[in-house]
Amino acid sequence: MRLRRLQVEQLRQFRQPFVMDDLQPGLNLIHGPNESGKSTLVRAIRAAFFERYRTSSVDDLRPWGDSAAAPTITLDFDAQQKSWHLVKSFLQRKRCDLKIDSDSFSEDEAEEKLAELLGFQFSAKGVSKPEHWGVPGLLWVEQGTGQNIEQAVEHAGDHLKSALNSLVGEVASTGGDELIEQVKARWSELFTPTGKPRGDYQKLEKEREERQQEIDELQARIQKYQEQVDRLGKLTLDYERTQHERPWEEAERQLEQAKERYRQVEKLEQQQAREKETLSHLQNNQQLLLQNQEQLKSLNKKLEVRKTELDKTQRELELAEARSPSIASSIKAAKAAHEATAKRLKQARLQEIRSRLEEDIRRLEQQNHALTQKLEKARQYQQELEQARAQSRQNQIDPEEVKVLKNTEHQLKEEKIRSQTIATRLTWQLEPGVRLALNEESLEGQGERQLLEESSLVVPGVGTLGITPGGEDLASTRRKLSELEQSLSEQMTTLGVHSIQQAEQRVAAHEAAERTLQHTRELLKSVAPSGIDQLLADQKEALAELEKAKTQLQSSPAPEPGQQSQVTDVASAEAERIQAETRLADAEAEERKHQTELLTRRQARENAQSEWQQLQDEVQNPEHQKQLQKLSSELAGIENKRVRLEAILQAREQEIREARPAILKQDIERYQRSISNLRQTQEERQRELRDIQVRLEAWGAEGLEEQFNDKVAELEQCNRRYQELDRRARALNLLLSLLTEKRQALTRRLQAPLQKHLDHYLSLLFPQATLEVDEHLRPGTFTRGTELGQIAELSFGAREQMGLISRLAYADLLQEAGRPTLVMLDDTLVHSDTDRLEDMKRILFDAANRHQILLFTCHPEKWSDLGVPPRDIQAMKEQASGAPG
Repeated sequence: MRLRRLQVEQLRQFRQPFVMDDLQPGLNLIHGPNESGKSTLVRAIRAAFFERYRTSSVDDLRPWGDSAAAPTITLDFDAQQKSWHLVKSFLQRKRCDLKIDSDSFSEDEAEEKLAELLGFQFSAKGVSKPEHWGVPGLLWVEQGTGQNIEQAVEHAGDHLKSALNSLVGEVASTGGDELIEQVKARWSELFTPTGKPRGDYQKLEKEREERQQEIDELQARIQKYQEQVDRLGKLTLDYERTQHERPWEEAERQLEQAKERYRQVEKLEQQQAREKETLSHLQNNQQLLLQNQEQLKSLNKKLEVRKTELDKTQRELELAEARSPSIASSIKAAKAAHEATAKRLKQARLQEIRSRLEEDIRRLEQQNHALTQKLEKARQYQQELEQARAQSRQNQIDPEEVKVLKNTEHQLKEEKIRSQTIATRLTWQLEPGVRLALNEESLEGQGERQLLEESSLVVPGVGTLGITPGGEDLASTRRKLSELEQSLSEQMTTLGVHSIQQAEQRVAAHEAAERTLQHTRELLKSVAPSGIDQLLADQKEALAELEKAKTQLQSSPAPEPGQQSQVTDVASAEAERIQAETRLADAEAEERKHQTELLTRRQARENAQSEWQQLQDEVQNPEHQKQLQKLSSELAGIENKRVRLEAILQAREQEIREARPAILKQDIERYQRSISNLRQTQEERQRELRDIQVRLEAWGAEGLEEQFNDKVAELEQCNRRYQELDRRARALNLLLSLLTEKRQALTRRLQAPLQKHLDHYLSLLFPQATLEVDEHLRPGTFTRGTELGQIAELSFGAREQMGLISRLAYADLLQEAGRPTLVMLDDTLVHSDTDRLEDMKRILFDAANRHQILLFTCHPEKWSDLGVPPRDIQAMKEQASGAPG
C-alpha cells in the first residue's frame, strides 16, 4: 500500500485546505516544531479509516471555536494494484465517498471496503478504540506508545493468523482445531477449566469418598466394640480380685501405726518445749543477776565520773554568770533605738495623713469643677433639646409656594453666579479675639463676601478701608440681586422658613427634628447619663466630701516643732522601726537564752552534786558488800541448774531426731492417699464396668457387622460406575494432550515465517540475540548471550526499539501474504541513545525497501542521515497560505 496524497480542511488548526502530496513509496521524513500539526495529520489519517462518517464523537477534529465546521479528509493511495480515492467529512457535513479505479462506493459500503482492505473493525458506538484498529493499530504507532506491543498484537491477532494460514495453507487444512474442540467439549463434560472433576464424575467421586468414609467409620466402631469386649473381661477380673484382697484395709492398719508413733514423738516434743522454756527462764535470771552484780561493782567508777561532771558544771556556771553585764547593756541600747524609730514612724504617718488629705482636697476640687462644667453643658443641651422640640412642631407648608420659592432661589443663584464674575471678593482669616467691621457688620474668624456696592471696612487700631466694586452691569446686577433677595426673603417669611432646604424638606421636617432631638438626647446623656438632677446630687456630694476633707486636714495634728526636717517617708520610717524591733527582739532573745543557760547550768550543777552525794553514800554503806556476796551465791546455783537442764535437753533432742517426725508425717499422708486412691480406683472400675456393659448392649442391637457388609456392597457398585468414567476421563486427558502437542507443533510451523522476519531485524540490532514469539504470535522470551528474560523486563528505550522491529516483522509477514501495509511512526525512538539510533536507522532504511513509512518528528537533525529529503510542515503551511486563491 502506498499513500500518495493527503488533504485536510477545517480540521483542528488546519482551517484552510492543507495538502501533502508526492509521498514516496519508501521512507518519508515529515518534521515540524511542537504544535505545528504533525499529530493532527496522524489523527486525520486514523479518522479517515477508523471513524464512522456519521459519528458525533469526533469533536476533537473541530477547529477551536468553530461550531459550524465540517472536518474533511481526502486520501489518494494505491493498494491491490488499484488506485483508491477517499473523501470523508464529519460533523456538520457527514459524508463518505470512495472511488476504486472506475468503481464508486459511498456511506457504509465505502467504509466496509476500507475495513476489509486494511483489516480492522468499526466501533458500534462512539469513537474508535484500540481494540477495533486491527492491523493499522499494529503498524501505526502513536506518540509515546512504541513500547506497548502486546495489546496491539492481540487486537490484530486474527488478521495475522489469517495471513499465516494463507502462507502455510496445508497446515490449516488439517482440521486439527475442530477435533481439539470436539475433544475439549467431551473433556469439559467431565472436568472444569482448571482440571477438577465435574458433573457425574465429580458426584461419583464424592459418593465413593462418602461410602468409603462410612465404611471406615463402621470398621472403627466394630474394632472399638471388640476392644470394649476385651476391656470388659479384664476389668471384671481386676474388680473381683481387688474386691477379694481389699488392699485399702492393710493401708488403714499401717496408717494407725504411723499415727501412734507420731503421737509419741509429739509428747517428747512437748516435754522438750517445757524444758526449753525453763532453761530460758534460768538464763534470763542469770543475766539479771550478772547485771546487778556488775552494777554494784561499777559504783566506784560511777562515783569518779560523777565527781568529774560536778567540777565541769561548776566551771560552766561561773562562765555564764560572767556574761550577764554585757547582755544587760545590749538590751538597754536596743530598747532606746526602738523607742526613737517608733517616734519617727509616728511623725511620718502624721505627715502622710496630711499629704493624703491635701491630695484628696485637690482631687475633689477638680471633680467639683468638672461636675460644674458638665452641669453647664447639660443645661445647655437641655435648652437645645427644648428648642428642637419646638422646631419639630413646625411641619406644615404649601407645596405650590415651595415651588415658587425654589424658582426664586434658582434665579437668585444664577444671578449670584453672574455677579461673582463681576463682584469684588473679600476674604478674611483673623486671629482669635480680633474683629473687623464691614458696613457695621462684625467679622471674626474666617469667611468670604461678594461686594456689589461701595463698602467700608473698619480695622480697629488702623483705620477704615473703602471698597468700590467695578463693572458695566454692576448696578443692574445689584438691583436684580436686591429684588430677588427681597422676594426670597418675603417668601421665606411667608412660609416661616429661613432656607430653601428647609422649605424643600418640610414634608420630612418632623423626622429631621426627631433626629436632632435624638442627637441632643445623646449629647445630654453623655454628660448627664442619669439626668441633671443626679448631676446636681453628684456635685453636692463632691462638695460635701471636699468640706469633710478640709475639716479633717484642720483637725489633723501637725508634726512636732523642730521635727519636720527629720520626718522621712512612712516606708523608710517603717523599715527603720522594723530593723530596730528586730535588733531589740534579738537582744531580748539573747537575754532569754542567757537566763535559760544560767538556770540550766545551775540545775546541772545541783543534779551533779546530788548524784555524786548519793553514790558517795551508797558506796560507803555496809549493806553494799552483803549484796555482792548474795548475788555471787545465787549465780553459782543457777549455773548448776542450767548445766543439768542443757544435758537433759540434748538427750531429748537425740531421741526426737532418731524418731524422724517429718518422715512419720509423710507416712501418714502417704497411707491416707493410698487408701483414697485404692477405694477411688475400685469405684471407677465398677462405674466403667457398668458403662461398658450398657454400651455393648446398645452396639449389639445396632447390627454393626450387617451395616458394614451393606456399605461394602454399595461401595463396590459405586466403584464400578466411577472406574468407567475415570477410564473415559483418563482417555480424554491423554487424547487432548496428544492433540495439543500436535497443535503446538503446527503452531510452531505457523510461527516460522514470522520468526524468520523477526530474526532478520533483530540481527541488525542485537547480533547473536534471539526473540521468540508465543502461540498468540506475541514477542515473548528474549535471549542475549547469558541473559534470558521477557521484553517487559528491558529498559524503556530497549522496549521501544524491540516494539518497532516487531512491528516491521509483522509488516513483512503481511506483505508476503499479499496484505496492504503502511507504517506510520509519530515521534518514535525518542528514548534511544546515539549508537542504538544509528542501528535503528539501518533497520528503517532496510524496511523502506518493502514498505511505505511515514516518519513524523520534531527533531529532524537526528534523522538528517536517513537518506531521504525532509518535508517541513511549517514551510508547507506558509506556502499554502501564500498561494493565490
